[in-house]
Amino acid sequence: MGKSEDIIVIGAGIVGLAIAEKLVHEGHSVTLVEREEIAAGASRGNAAGLAFSDIMPLASPGIVKKAIKWFLDPVGPFAVVPQDLPHTMGWLFRFLKAARPGQFKRSIDVQAALMHLGKDSFAVMLDRCGLSSMVRTNGALHLYESKSAYQNDLKNWEFRKQHNIAFECYEDAALHQFQPGLAPSFVAGIFASTWQSVSDPHDFCLALHRVLSEKGLKTIYGEVRSVAKGNVTMANGDRLEAGKIVIAAGPWSAQLSGQLGDPVPLIGERGYNTTLPKDAWSDLDHTLVFSEHGFVVVPLEKGVRVGGASEIAKLGRDPNYKRSKTMLAKAKKLLPALKPQDGEEWMGARPAIPDTLPVIGHSSASDDIIYAFGHGHLGLTQSSATAQLVWELINNKKTSIDITALRANRF
Repeated sequence: MGKSEDIIVIGAGIVGLAIAEKLVHEGHSVTLVEREEIAAGASRGNAAGLAFSDIMPLASPGIVKKAIKWFLDPVGPFAVVPQDLPHTMGWLFRFLKAARPGQFKRSIDVQAALMHLGKDSFAVMLDRCGLSSMVRTNGALHLYESKSAYQNDLKNWEFRKQHNIAFECYEDAALHQFQPGLAPSFVAGIFASTWQSVSDPHDFCLALHRVLSEKGLKTIYGEVRSVAKGNVTMANGDRLEAGKIVIAAGPWSAQLSGQLGDPVPLIGERGYNTTLPKDAWSDLDHTLVFSEHGFVVVPLEKGVRVGGASEIAKLGRDPNYKRSKTMLAKAKKLLPALKPQDGEEWMGARPAIPDTLPVIGHSSASDDIIYAFGHGHLGLTQSSATAQLVWELINNKKTSIDITALRANRF
């Protein structure tokens, strides 16, 4: 006989934790099931950003020309592992298809709605859990080395303006006065003041889990073999019974949704970073975004993180740390005072879907099984918004935003 649980949440990354927090707060009995450990995947070493201004999909008009150039560079900002193409070609095709203007604009509108919901709900979650001190509003500065790149990107910032996202522009001397220590090659920057950062993403997840455990959250460690209406079967043969099940297992979620009749084009889009000691650069306060190079530099409580990029590969492939070394070398050129020594390298697989939108909604098999995965670069940012929507679905309430575009069967 299986053991009965009220709600099972599969996955203890930041999305699963935020969902568990909302459900526990609303009085539900919740069991969290995790295959490895708390924040074992992308939530452990991400860029720590609550990127509420980041509504632009990676799949965008003009991406095809850029993508061909990037694909040919094995350590470029968007690379494909050639031997994995049999596993990833379908995803890449859908990615290029999602870059068409109509889909691009629809994705922006949905992302903006998620971001506005996330900005409000994340602050509420922090207050409930007593974790507000782990987050600060320090903004993000997007940097440009040519006026043409700057002018071209201003078109994208107009979309942000339409969605009431504030920003400020700096050029030439004003830029270098606003952010000292940049290489002379930078001619412009756009500052998004609403961007927030957690002190350290792994520490934040662990702190959130501790708070939830004190409030009655139960955590089971083990791999899930299958999911069906009313029960979860573990790899060791144990079976857990539950009234509701939430799948928030990051890049492994598609294996479970496929069993339920919902094949989703989900891959582990791999990102790399190097975390340097705290004294690596004293002038860093804001997150710095180097869009043309595909990485960011982030101030953490424990140090300075240089990371980003996208590598399309199958799950389980060994890391290629040439990518993190390349980013660090570029960062040193762009930030001459940066000390690149004594860094710790990391790779994590983001759960990425071609149109840059997550999957949130009921499964085809049962309304008692709910999906909450595929947030790509934005899991931390959209975690509390996802939790709000999942709670509304579980309780048969009207959702805070229209989630039609997030349904699993949209593919």
